[in-house]
Amino acid sequence: MDSTIRNKAIRVMKANDRGGFTVPTANLYPYQWNWDSAFAAFGFATFDRDRAWRELEVLFEGQWANGMLPSIIFRQNDPDYFPGPTVWQTGTEPPTTGHSQPPVAASVAWRLVETGGEADLARAQSLFSGLYAYHRWFHDVRDPDGTGLAAITHPWESGRDNCPDWDGGLNGVRVPDDLEPYERRDLTHVDSSQRPTKAQYDRYLSIVKFGRDCGWNHEVIYHDGPFLVGDPGVQFILIRASKDLRALANRLGRATEENALSAWIERAEDGSQYLWNESVGGFCARDLRTGHFSDAVTSASMLAFYADVGTSAQFDRLVANGKRILDRVEFGFPSWDPDHDRFEPQRYWRGPVWSVMNYMIAEGLAEQGETEMAARLRSDTQRLTDETGFFEYFNPLTGEGYGGGTFTWTAAIRLLLSTDVSTSRAA
Repeated sequence: MDSTIRNKAIRVMKANDRGGFTVPTANLYPYQWNWDSAFAAFGFATFDRDRAWRELEVLFEGQWANGMLPSIIFRQNDPDYFPGPTVWQTGTEPPTTGHSQPPVAASVAWRLVETGGEADLARAQSLFSGLYAYHRWFHDVRDPDGTGLAAITHPWESGRDNCPDWDGGLNGVRVPDDLEPYERRDLTHVDSSQRPTKAQYDRYLSIVKFGRDCGWNHEVIYHDGPFLVGDPGVQFILIRASKDLRALANRLGRATEENALSAWIERAEDGSQYLWNESVGGFCARDLRTGHFSDAVTSASMLAFYADVGTSAQFDRLVANGKRILDRVEFGFPSWDPDHDRFEPQRYWRGPVWSVMNYMIAEGLAEQGETEMAARLRSDTQRLTDETGFFEYFNPLTGEGYGGGTFTWTAAIRLLLSTDVSTSRAA
């Protein structure tokens, strides 16, 4: 890795460091985000092992008593961001949102243990109970009927906020007459052509209002809430992270938790088949109220390789779709199929490339023996940052960068792709 690029990536991460936790980027996202922090820890591990663990430990300071790790921890009220803590009203300390995000933290912790020493194992042991409680919440609270499918109750919970995967579910969300007027802050930092629409935001906030009005009772939200969708992204990240947490449980001699994780994993692997859309040839989002499928292969569909979930025939279909999609773009992997009529190469999760998704997809492809496609994605990710900068997301056709221009997880992934985390192993 060119030392100039490495130094720029480290500077981005240090500039977004707020003393124990990292913001995704200044102004646009001024708080601590769940999966952003986990990927930040990965990046820190390439040059500061202690700071990597600290990022995870501080993240779990916001964990709820029921085990949920919220999507955002509001450590101060920053007017640059909406909706802030006064909108969510979760009653937690520190204030947080009322839902979660893709649970990558256990995978990061396990990788640090795999590549580390006794000091890393000790840090992981102190974090294990929180990680286990978080996974128990997903497998139990978001799958109370034991279907093997962990639902999301808000598009934001997927981490892929405005992906067309959610269009069907959002169309069924009624905007109440008493929805409070609001002023979006993201549009003061980023052009509206790159962001979710107002109609989508109205529905996002309507779902938040439902949660607030029921006192963030997750049983009520699951059974009666306005949005309940099976997401291949969360599903596959959860399965992979549960496998990694099971490996950590084994290393720590936690047999009871290891057995429970094995049962959860088996159930979730079986439940994932409900997301297989034969007409598309991929795992797709599915509305759990109506059974309606999304109709495109997305970057989340490709995470089946990362989770090692699917039959050989399904993997063959996914590989064929992946190659077709990559033939259509200059930079992979787009968040939405470029052959679909709802593809928008500049609008957030409706087409652009995201470094963190590329990292996980490439990991999975390489593990399944699809080394050529994995190498393409890693090379594309490096080219995007080296030629364009550490942007939040990128146009898959042109490479143009959008959103935040000094983005933590983009810098973290660039470091990770070129640095063995074991080189910064703790003594």
